Amino acid sequence: MLKKTSRIRLNGRDKGLFQGIKRLSPGWQACIPIATVIVLAWGYAASAQTPAGEAVSQEDFASLKVAVDTLWVALAAFLVFFMNAGFGMLETGFCRQKNAVNILSKNLIVFALATIAFWTVGFAFMFGDGNAFIGLNGFLLQGADNSPLTGEAYKGVFSALNWTGIPLAAKFLFQLAFAATAATIVSGAVAERIKFVDFLIFSVLLVGVSYAITGHWVWGGGWLSSQGFWDFAGSTVVHSVGGWAALMGAIFLGPRIGKFQNGRPSAIPGHNMSIATLGCLILWLGWFGFNPGSTMAADGAAISHIALTTNMAAAAGGVAATATAWFRSGKPDLSMIINGILAGLVGITAPCAFVNLGGAFAIGIIAGVLVVFAVSFFDSVKVDDPVGAISVHLVCGVWGTLAVGLFAVGPGVYSWYGADAGPATAGLFYGGGVTALIPQIIGVVAVGAFTVAFSAVAWAILKATLGIRVSEKEELEGLDIGEHGMEAYSGFLKETIPTGFSDSGHHDGISQSGEPSRS
Repeated sequence: MLKKTSRIRLNGRDKGLFQGIKRLSPGWQACIPIATVIVLAWGYAASAQTPAGEAVSQEDFASLKVAVDTLWVALAAFLVFFMNAGFGMLETGFCRQKNAVNILSKNLIVFALATIAFWTVGFAFMFGDGNAFIGLNGFLLQGADNSPLTGEAYKGVFSALNWTGIPLAAKFLFQLAFAATAATIVSGAVAERIKFVDFLIFSVLLVGVSYAITGHWVWGGGWLSSQGFWDFAGSTVVHSVGGWAALMGAIFLGPRIGKFQNGRPSAIPGHNMSIATLGCLILWLGWFGFNPGSTMAADGAAISHIALTTNMAAAAGGVAATATAWFRSGKPDLSMIINGILAGLVGITAPCAFVNLGGAFAIGIIAGVLVVFAVSFFDSVKVDDPVGAISVHLVCGVWGTLAVGLFAVGPGVYSWYGADAGPATAGLFYGGGVTALIPQIIGVVAVGAFTVAFSAVAWAILKATLGIRVSEKEELEGLDIGEHGMEAYSGFLKETIPTGFSDSGHHDGISQSGEPSRS
């Protein structure tokens, strides 16, 4: 009877607690997970400072540390996962209304496909024990593993990740969020003209094979890491890989109908800059999981420093791109503000843990200027990228990787940056010469060459077998109707001319025959 009464009282307290939470505003409710992290971290810090004899046992302390580290990595993975919403909003806003469902569908399904591809083969190729070129163990996340033990105490088939003391499931979850990002980058560059099924097939191949192999070279203990190549959070491993794959996709597809008229690029404005801006802000927030989360441990000093360098580069990139576009065109271009912020974020991703705030500022400024000129360059060579993904992720991914060899402060300056946890010498601009820069150049070239070759073969096979581009009629009507049989904004008045531009004049890239379809 006593047990039953206690149980009823406990349930009553729980009910009151939940009702109290429900009465809180959404803002306060959102603070609850953050408060949980703080409380756990506080307990961890308190136990670490308790004098001997009064402290919890060493086993309890180690267990608490694993719990806090795991919680931080999981929270970072959730932030990176939320970046899929940012990419979806950004790409949809930058493209036309008639293709919104198609773009949203790609950004939604790509994470599901990436999950399966990375679980079956990708994670094994990338982090499984093997050789200097590819991992050969751990398919389907199977094999020996005694995580969260680290270093020499670790016994398992994922030795490349034995430096982080969290469970294998947490390691996989965090790395999965990164892998899916690479495929999402491709989506924007091939938007408004690619067949849905071809994008899905290519995404599986990219995440499961190409991304995993080059990732093994850098993060999986492969040959590039042994050469002294460093990429803390993925300027090359994630962003330039996605950018190279996107570039090849855009080349094989050709430009959208009407993008180039009489040999000159013609603007095809996006339909909703509000959600594009929202997408940028979501991505900016997500990057605080992307970069600081790559510590894969709750190291307060490292996390706070990396968050600051990340934010500084984003701010500098946005300002620099705004000023550059304003000077060139006479007007501050919102699309360039957005891409400038993203350019700074991509540029700081590789060096975020190895540079000071001044270095982060310079990296962001240069990335912001680069992205403006990169957009113009790709237009000049008739590579049609509706959202600027190639300029942001490829160009600035390469820049960020090289920036490690230019701006690294050298080991010993920061507690987390030791001789074996970053470039062995300072960067060129900090008195270290070219020692740290040469491996970065080798890595950029090697990863770029492999990704270009793999992507070219994959796109060529898809083009020869399934055909990668929708029909002219379908492109003019919009992929929402042709590919999905629905509209994103049902009930709204459609454009009189589906393309949104005059049909007069000569269109380069794709020939037009007959009158455009009327909606």
